[in-house]
Amino acid sequence: MIWKSLALLALLLTPVARPESILFKNATIFPVSREPIENSDLLIENGKIKAIGNNLPPEGARIIDCQGKHIYPGIIAAATTAGLVEIDAVRATVDAREVGEYTPDVRSWVAVNPDSELLPVARANGITHIVPVPTGSILPGHSGLIALHGWTIEDLAVKTPAALHLFWPSMSLDTTPREGLVDKSKFKSLEDQAKDRAARLKDLDDFFSEAEAYAKGRPTNITDQVPAWEAMLPFLAGEIPLMIHADESRQIKAAVDWSAQRKYRIVLAGGRDAWMHADLIASNKVPVLFERVFYQSSSLAATPARDVDPYDIHYKAPDLLHKAGVKVALGLGLGGHSGSELRNIPYVAAHAVAFGLPEDVALKAITLHPAEMLGVADRLGSLNPGKEATLVITNGKILDTRTQVLDVWIAGKQTSLETRHTRLYEKYKNRPRPNAPVSQ
Repeated sequence: MIWKSLALLALLLTPVARPESILFKNATIFPVSREPIENSDLLIENGKIKAIGNNLPPEGARIIDCQGKHIYPGIIAAATTAGLVEIDAVRATVDAREVGEYTPDVRSWVAVNPDSELLPVARANGITHIVPVPTGSILPGHSGLIALHGWTIEDLAVKTPAALHLFWPSMSLDTTPREGLVDKSKFKSLEDQAKDRAARLKDLDDFFSEAEAYAKGRPTNITDQVPAWEAMLPFLAGEIPLMIHADESRQIKAAVDWSAQRKYRIVLAGGRDAWMHADLIASNKVPVLFERVFYQSSSLAATPARDVDPYDIHYKAPDLLHKAGVKVALGLGLGGHSGSELRNIPYVAAHAVAFGLPEDVALKAITLHPAEMLGVADRLGSLNPGKEATLVITNGKILDTRTQVLDVWIAGKQTSLETRHTRLYEKYKNRPRPNAPVSQ
């Protein structure tokens, strides 16, 4: 027992490290939830924002002079494949797709690679949190909100689960003329296609009805509990939203009507044609994660879906939704090279500003609005006392492509801005000069 007493005494005598206080002085602060504050100070302590104001007393805090610099909250990518996909062309580095139509018990965040080279690149441009989304089926599972700072997925995880994902079944019909086709057996009639579509929607509706029935009569014996139905409980209890991925007009209208009928809390993601139903979406208070400003697909151009649409409809859509009263967040989607291009989210917002979206709303669309959609606005998305000290320090406006991110702090911890890009730059900047040619 003596050694236990000695160990306890040593523990009591060990000095407790006082949490470091840091005071950022003389910055232009963009709280996002209110107007910018010029020549102001921001004090953080124990990983949280303690105070914002002019001429705050140091009180023993370490002072960082931010004269001429801007401070923003960290940017949140509310849907991405980053962390799950490293190199699209290398199958071994792609872990974003699931097998099976309905797999709600899948948890995407456990598959994230904390050592991905894409995550530091995104962080170096102000992205501090992401939501890696499972794909490949109608209901591929749950996603979690993770921070881009930490050694393991347990370090990175902020909120798990954060959302349940539903990819709305296609509502289109193939009306291609059948004359001249070699193998007509591969094509179904319009009637058969309509029946298939109705069957898919019925299967979807039945799945959620069965999940609700399970929640009402949930077995008390753990051996009788079903993992798939258990996974549905956080959504059915209203703890997390259902993120419905839909682009086409009929998909969006059907998804909004269906969720309103069932009284579900949803987030509409993708939203290519959401501007066509802005009033319907606004009246049902459905937030939209618009991912089609820079259309990510197999095609290279962000062309309109229909030849009668304006050429700039993808650029103007966020402003059209905002004017209708829809809460809008912005992202890059899940297709194409969106994971590797995650660093471009501020410029997506800037492009929407160029086509009408107010700048303050654009800032909210990549910070506060995603936080509200994911239910973490009490911690992230804006700069207010009591929230996590997740800051992005720049030498200009963050939506300007000429602006440099100078520093990133996540939950009060300063993070490295080193990336594969900077390492290669340093490597080749210092390469030996070639030998001078021998003169004749």
